[in-house]
Amino acid sequence: MDGAVSALYRGLVVHRRLRPVRHRLAYRVFSLLLDLDELPELDRRLRLFGHNRAAPISFHDRDHGPGDGRPLKPWVEGQLAAAGIAAGGPVRVLAFPRLWGFVFNPLTVYFCHRPDGTLAATLYEVNNTFGQRHSYLIPAATGEDGVVRQSCGKGFYVSPFMGMDTRYHFRIRPPGERLSVGIHQTGAEGDLLHASLTAEREPLTDSTLLAAVLRHPLMTLKVVAGIHWEALRLWRKGLRLRPRPPAPAVPVTIVPSSAEGAAP
Repeated sequence: MDGAVSALYRGLVVHRRLRPVRHRLAYRVFSLLLDLDELPELDRRLRLFGHNRAAPISFHDRDHGPGDGRPLKPWVEGQLAAAGIAAGGPVRVLAFPRLWGFVFNPLTVYFCHRPDGTLAATLYEVNNTFGQRHSYLIPAATGEDGVVRQSCGKGFYVSPFMGMDTRYHFRIRPPGERLSVGIHQTGAEGDLLHASLTAEREPLTDSTLLAAVLRHPLMTLKVVAGIHWEALRLWRKGLRLRPRPPAPAVPVTIVPSSAEGAAP
């Protein structure tokens, strides 16, 4: 598929919790960057990949967005229109794929472009382990150093050990030969958490998919197991569970470009 943008990214996830106790985790992963317009062709061309069907590695629309299986690009474009963001170009999704039919994505990032290829907005889709999902849609401006910097208030319960009165600060290097997604979480007491993904691009072929599966045969199961294992370790360090509020009434928090205000 000449000129394909979709790719495989091999990388490292690191979390560093700073307060009230110090805690660190790091694990190797692979993610797929999928141009939503390329999915039909990827489904035809790749033997190991399936779109909305069973395959060793697959991407299902119902795992994302509204969760009802509708095509994702029109849904994303509807969110952009509601936010008054002029995009109209490609939408590319960075996510863990289904592996052997199972997936859990703590964070999916949608890169929403204008027709000229410049980045108009990012949509951060967050899943927690309680079966809930919420997204933050933030206008994007790439700095002279090629980095996108954004912030918003936390409006969705994720870690059972982290309070709600905190703020996210995003530092994104959009996909190229390398990519990075950094999240710095702060509260009244200062820095709380640094989380990051750094990764390198590989072409999306059956051979690179096979190599990724051989390196990480149970990756998506390990993501969920790792979340619960790290929670147990934090509990043993003395952290206690925080009350879980109701999920936000709206599925997507729109963050104004001028204010980058707190989520509801």
